[in-house]
Amino acid sequence: MAKRLFSSPSDSVHFKFREISVDLLTDFLANLNKSNKDNLNSLSKCSGNFKDKRLMEYIFLITKELRLDPLAGYHAVELLQRFMVKHLTDLLTTPTPQGAAADQPGSYEDAVFDKLKDKFPLIVFSCLQLASKLSLHSHIINNNTAVRFLHSVGLSVSKQTVLESELMVLKGLEFRLNTPNPLTHVEILLEVLGHNEPSIPVERLYQLCHHVLQFVSLQRTAIYESLLVTTTQCMDPPGEQREQFVTVTEDCMLLGVGVIAVAVFILYVRKWEQVVEELSHITGISKRSISDFVHVTLMHIVRTSSPLTST
Repeated sequence: MAKRLFSSPSDSVHFKFREISVDLLTDFLANLNKSNKDNLNSLSKCSGNFKDKRLMEYIFLITKELRLDPLAGYHAVELLQRFMVKHLTDLLTTPTPQGAAADQPGSYEDAVFDKLKDKFPLIVFSCLQLASKLSLHSHIINNNTAVRFLHSVGLSVSKQTVLESELMVLKGLEFRLNTPNPLTHVEILLEVLGHNEPSIPVERLYQLCHHVLQFVSLQRTAIYESLLVTTTQCMDPPGEQREQFVTVTEDCMLLGVGVIAVAVFILYVRKWEQVVEELSHITGISKRSISDFVHVTLMHIVRTSSPLTST
């Protein structure tokens, strides 16, 4: 992975590429591919439900406000998705407490969601706090910072409450915090690309990849809906095709190569075909799949920016 050289708390994180040995880089890529495949093989029906645009924007804004590495934000999204699916499954499959209204089958579920709604902002923050602790080169959200920030956004909580929430999330995740996230994929793929194709200026691409990845994350629903239509050649794909397409929406490797290919198209269009071919060689993802992702993403970028360019 690109080496992170952390200078001081007030400085941004700088990267140096092409400094990792071939053997280490090969291991990174193999582990990344395995974790991505394992994740795709264990997806639940609720995968992606907690990657709503407003929720991801909320996490990204907190990440920026607390001056965390962007990696923490993307990792927090993945932790939140995993935790909430398991937590809700556990809550809703627990036998209905004695005394609950048997003649109102929806009442218990409504009570569960109402209770969870009050805790949800703190759960989101706990996921970000845990993610920050995995980024050893960056800031870590300690409990003092957590309480001050939560108070500033109107959540009156104590340090004990923050600790209890963090422990609840940890237990819900069974203390397994390593999970694929798209920014890690982009970083490692850029490192491999820079090694295999020294003429590609991956240092310049890196900053643009950050912007493209954030755009895709926030426009996730619209972009993947367009990609589904493009892939199936059907304007209204049936439910079965939508269920099968979930593996595409959760494929961090596809997202990683797609983001890099979009950035290359914007900055170095003459090298685009060369880069797409190399990314396909690195990951095994077809050039057609990468091209479809790029086409759809660029289409949405143009649509989003056109009102601004016309003024």
